[in-house]
Amino acid sequence: MAPQTVSIIGVDIGVLLPTGKVQWGPGDDPRDLVAFGREAERLGFSSLFVNDSLISPRIEALTMLAALAASTDTVTLGTGALLPFLRRPLQAAQSLASIDLLSGGRLAVAVGAGFPGRFGRPFYALSEVPWARRFARLDETVALWRRLWVGAVSFHGEFFHYDDLPPATRPFREGGPPIWLGGATPAALARTGRMYDGWLPYPPDPADYASGLLRVHKAAADTGRTADAITPALFVTVLIDEDEAGGLTAMERYATATYGMSLDELKKIQAVVAGSPDQVQVAINRYIDAGARHIVIRLGALDLRSQHRQLERVANLAPAWRHH
Repeated sequence: MAPQTVSIIGVDIGVLLPTGKVQWGPGDDPRDLVAFGREAERLGFSSLFVNDSLISPRIEALTMLAALAASTDTVTLGTGALLPFLRRPLQAAQSLASIDLLSGGRLAVAVGAGFPGRFGRPFYALSEVPWARRFARLDETVALWRRLWVGAVSFHGEFFHYDDLPPATRPFREGGPPIWLGGATPAALARTGRMYDGWLPYPPDPADYASGLLRVHKAAADTGRTADAITPALFVTVLIDEDEAGGLTAMERYATATYGMSLDELKKIQAVVAGSPDQVQVAINRYIDAGARHIVIRLGALDLRSQHRQLERVANLAPAWRHH
């Protein structure tokens, strides 16, 4: 019997797998991440997302998704967000098409270009890719993937030039998996509306989510696209604890361990929700009211046992997130 999906009136609830070593405790076995994904599917989550990186120790994103493709049945498998500049574009297209095939068409690819700081420029230097014009490079990489997935034999752009391309692996779905964009700058909003299939930002204020989504929809309309062609998603870090003070302390530890900054600093740049079930419910409902329809939750815990506990709390709370 298929699990009851954790969704509320058309709102999908997904979870980010704790693939980074910073989220594992002493004695945790990374092979348990596959079981974690199966448990999330059993609990009814509609998607499993993985993060991408180069410097911080973690299970490589596409490797993790390949393992999940073979061990799950119904959940969407997503990247949040994949950094295409870390890989050769033809290699990435082949890997993504293969995962889509192995999962029976369950892949969703959220992409990003990185951002200034230790999670941006150092990645580009190690990948021997210029930081300049990184967004144009990202858009062209996505255009190349899409062309490959429908059988293109050549491609000529600003950054990539290929003649006599060999036959590429075709994804399960005609045209390939949906590709979402992470980012909330004015340029990112316009690009999302023009050419992407979804939007996965993490604005700390739901009002900014609402105004950003309006700009995405306007850019879509300006190019003849409809609003429903773009999935409005949200990336948010969540920790549920009946003890409000204890929950804030735990999230403070998570912010320090993951980003090397305080919780107050993290809250200025990312959507972060910590508190009692009622407090978390109210906070998530504000984003749903702002238009979010696919919530990707990163669990604010620093070992797999605590991650499992948070997973169950979110699964218990999610059906109550919408009462309209």
